[in-house]
Amino acid sequence: MAWLLVVVAGLLETGFAVCLKISHGFTRLWPTLAFAVFALGSFGLLTLALRKLDVGPAYAVWTGIGAAGTATYGMIFLGDLVSTLKIVSISLVVVGVIGLQLSGSSH
Repeated sequence: MAWLLVVVAGLLETGFAVCLKISHGFTRLWPTLAFAVFALGSFGLLTLALRKLDVGPAYAVWTGIGAAGTATYGMIFLGDLVSTLKIVSISLVVVGVIGLQLSGSSH
């Protein structure tokens, strides 16, 4: 259950990063409010998950999902540059996070 919280928190991190971009420096109301909701939800779920999980792997999964998700969303929906190097790099982040998680979380 704790890992599910981390995954959802990571997805919410993607949401708050995207909303941060589209809020244009907090000058647009709805993206700014969505940013706040996603950020509070993300940090709240991560906090709950850390009651049961080691901080290193949990944080790596959270940030990895957020980074990979945000970069992917940006390329698909926001017109960010798509390149082979970027796709390989995102894949390496995902593989690294999986490797860290499999390397021995004690819970």
